[in-house]
Amino acid sequence: MKVSVDSGRCMGHGQCYTWGPDVYQPDDQGYCVVPVAEITGDLAEQAIAGAEACPESAITISE
Repeated sequence: MKVSVDSGRCMGHGQCYTWGPDVYQPDDQGYCVVPVAEITGDLAEQAIAGAEACPESAITISE
């Protein structure tokens, strides 16, 4: 599974890294970044939860 963030849509609310702290992290300005290249195992649940929590729908998950 791969996760990408549309930086133009992200407003830095932080819901993604609240729900998926091992997948999503804030950058220096508080916007979402995904430091993990490939999401596997238990991280998949966090990736999905973080994406679903994003108020801007800025996160895309692909297989």
